[in-house]
Amino acid sequence: MKIIETDALHIAYLDDGAHTGWPVILSHGFPYDVHAFDDVVPALVAAGARVIRPWCRGFGGTRFKSSACIRSGQQAARALDIVHLADALGLHQPVLAGFDWGGNASCAAAALWPDRFGALVSYGGYDVIDVQQQLQPAAPALERTCWYQHLFQSERGRKCLYENRQALCRLLWRDWSPGWVFDDSTYDRSAASFDNPDFVEVVIHCYRWMAGAEAGNPDLQPLENKLAQRPLITIPAVTLDGIRDPLKPDGTAHHARLFAGRHSHRSATCGHNFPQEQPDVFARAILDVKHWFTTQERGSSA
Repeated sequence: MKIIETDALHIAYLDDGAHTGWPVILSHGFPYDVHAFDDVVPALVAAGARVIRPWCRGFGGTRFKSSACIRSGQQAARALDIVHLADALGLHQPVLAGFDWGGNASCAAAALWPDRFGALVSYGGYDVIDVQQQLQPAAPALERTCWYQHLFQSERGRKCLYENRQALCRLLWRDWSPGWVFDDSTYDRSAASFDNPDFVEVVIHCYRWMAGAEAGNPDLQPLENKLAQRPLITIPAVTLDGIRDPLKPDGTAHHARLFAGRHSHRSATCGHNFPQEQPDVFARAILDVKHWFTTQERGSSA
């Protein structure tokens, strides 16, 4: 594990492959961590990549630099963390790939700063949070699946997550990935990241902000205003769906209109934790968008 300093954070990350390799940033979600990509990394390194896997704010060894920093979990904060990480490491137009919170942060970063990144792989389609849409009810079956989000709106929910984070997160792993059998060591490897002292505050803020129940960081509101306009993603992109994911019962193929660059949508038989359940497919998507970006760059310089 390495640590890099940004404006707000000491970001913990894993760094695999040659430092001269083409860069890719893999971003995890809740309640997962960098080990969701363990079986994705070897194929990327073999193809010449330098693979950066940061722990999200509130997870693992990543720490806020000051007690005065807002423990925000909103999308603009997490997207900006990716930008600051890339800058601190001197990465030139890295490929972004992520799922769950990591897919959201990667999509938001690609939408806001398209010139900073080469290509995108997103599990969950165009995964930019629309707070106004979140205020509307979903189908009852999906509302039932999202019980944890409803729980987190209350102080009872905060206390439940604080006192029972391991049992609650293990339950989510099982609920969201039906058919995926994982052992205790696989879960424990990632679950250690939930002991971060800011885990509960960041998670609770994320879901309350999504539901319109808590304000975000006012300094980030201009970025959230831009994201609310649903800006098109213009860099090459592959979007992914797990056909057994109860959080995405209708899939995200209909998001294609929000991608203005070269785009492919793919599905695989798995649940929500796509990179851990289908690592070869996830890695293939990254290699493909990297090739598209490289080809595009060669064409534009010809």
